[in-house]
This record gives sequence, C-alpha cells and structure tokens, in this order.
Amino acid sequence: MSRFVDQAKIYVKAGNGGDGCVSFRREKYVPKGGPDGGDGGDGGDVILMADPQVHTLYDFYHQVHFKAENGRPGMGKKMKGRDGEDLILRVPVGTVVKDAETGEVLGDLVTPGQTLVVAKGGKGGRGNARFATPVRQAPRIAEKGTPGEERWILLELKLIADVGLVGFPNAGKSTLLSRISAAKPKIADYPFTTLEPNLGVVSLLEGGSFVVADIPGLIEGAHKGVGLGHDFLRHIERTRVLLYVLDITKKEEVLKDYQVLKEELRLFNPRLLEKEYFIALNKIDTIADQEEIEKIVCLFPKEDQPKIFPISAVSGQGVVQLIYALWRKINEILQTSDKEIIQGQ
Repeated sequence: MSRFVDQAKIYVKAGNGGDGCVSFRREKYVPKGGPDGGDGGDGGDVILMADPQVHTLYDFYHQVHFKAENGRPGMGKKMKGRDGEDLILRVPVGTVVKDAETGEVLGDLVTPGQTLVVAKGGKGGRGNARFATPVRQAPRIAEKGTPGEERWILLELKLIADVGLVGFPNAGKSTLLSRISAAKPKIADYPFTTLEPNLGVVSLLEGGSFVVADIPGLIEGAHKGVGLGHDFLRHIERTRVLLYVLDITKKEEVLKDYQVLKEELRLFNPRLLEKEYFIALNKIDTIADQEEIEKIVCLFPKEDQPKIFPISAVSGQGVVQLIYALWRKINEILQTSDKEIIQGQ
C-alpha cells in the first residue's frame, strides 16, 4: 500500500515546438522547384487530471521532474512535423495547484475528470514555404519552434468529505469512524495512533450516505506546527460539517478541551468556526450515572447544548441519533446551496 502523501513540489516542462523546415521541391524537369518546407509540430502540454482512483500524492514523492514530448521538425513536401504528446499527470480529487515561486493558485481540482494545463507546449516554427512571396520566391529561412513553458508547482491535497472529525488524541475518533463506516483505521490506546487522515462512507438504511474524514488528533499549538495536527488541518477546510469528538471521562476538563480545539481551528483559519458543527461526548459507557453525564453537558454554553450527543463509539450507544443528525444537517446545507445556485442564475 502506498504511503499517504498530501503535499508535493514538482517541476514540469512542456514540450518545445519543432523547428520549421527549409526545403525546395525536387521534381524531374523542374530544376528550381519552389519552397516546400513544412511547419514544425507543437510541443505537448503538461496536464493535471483529477482521478478518483488516486488517493495520495505518493507518485510525486520520489519523482519530481516531468517533461512532455517535443514537437517534431517540419519536413519537405510541406509536411508538418508531428505534435508532441501531452503528458497527463493524475492527481487525487481535491488537489490544489499553486505556482511554487509566487504562491498563486493555478487551479483547484475538485471534480473527477477535471483537468488543468500547468505548462503549455511551445508552438512549432513555420517552414520556408510560409515565407514565399512574389518578390521572394525562394526563401531560405524558417522559424525555430518556441520553447515550452516550465515551472515548479506545489500540489496540496485537501480531502473532500461531508463531515470532519476533530479531537485530541485518544478521544475515540478512529473508533467512531470504524463504528459508523466500513473504514478500518488503526486503533490503539495511545496518542497519535492515527498518523494520516482516514475516509469512511456512512450508509443509511434509507439509501443515503455521506463521507466522514478522521483527522489525526490535534494538540494545543497545532496551528503553528506542534504535534501532527498542523499537517492535516487543511483537510477539514472542505468539510460541510465539523464533529468535535471529546472524551467525557475527563469530566470538568472536557469543556476546556472543546475551547482549545475551537481556538486551534480559529488560529489556523477563522472561517472554520463558521461551519456547522456537532459535539460528540464519547465514552459514556464508562459512566454509569446518567445525571453525571447531564451535568457535564450543562457545563457547555446554552447555544452548544442542543448540538451535543453523548455517545459510546465502543458500544454504539447514541451513535444512530448522531448519524441521523449529521445526515439531516448535510441535506439542509446541500438544499441551501442548490437554492443559492438557482437564485444566482
């Protein structure tokens, strides 16, 4: 299985255009035939294509130089040189492409099959047949092909999911993902079990489904590179709904954990706090007293309490109610987006 790689810097070079040809027609009984040099072929482009079968940028981890084919030179008898073949590089859906030097975003490949030309091939040069005039009937000049574009680009993968799980290490995110989907993330009772994002598809009895992303556990300071979280925070930027997964066994500390997580998201990207969200108080199977659970819920601000779901990812208690709340919210967001699109037309 290939290693999960979500960032890469690569060099791309489009093909050069082929040179035009200097040639003259050679026929029997025609000692001084006219110019018949053909044009050179165009160089191939370097194209990125979003491929749903590709899930990581691992292919660009070891190989970083990519070059499209040059156009072939023109030939006699006004024959155009063959165009160079385009080089198509397949990347995961959700890949953001930037110019490495300027940081300019060149494209965002969010749709399967979507393409982006990142280096345009050079144009083929004109052959001497193109330069013939009534005054200059035997030109001995032809154009050189133009060079293809070249640049360093940055590839940055941002997973596309409906729900993003956010929480500290050992909060039970991976266990929850394995409970509600067919995903099989590594699970163990120590921090940073999850070393890469995991995706799972949640299927409902009614036939609906949605995608959940389990992001490696955050720690305080994650927005500035502490721990593992900084490398993966970008993956929740595309999610429609955030689900904060908190360890209820920490009792009075659980509210502080929630506040720290929200602050880390704010410092990374303030717009993350504008997303719809729910809160899962996990591991209620370890607390026998229902009143104790209710007291912990009451520690949260009143506006957050309707969004709180006490659950046990291990036993499944409360998980079904959470799944359907997420599903309803996702549908609500999708319907609102569709209305905005229709109104904007």
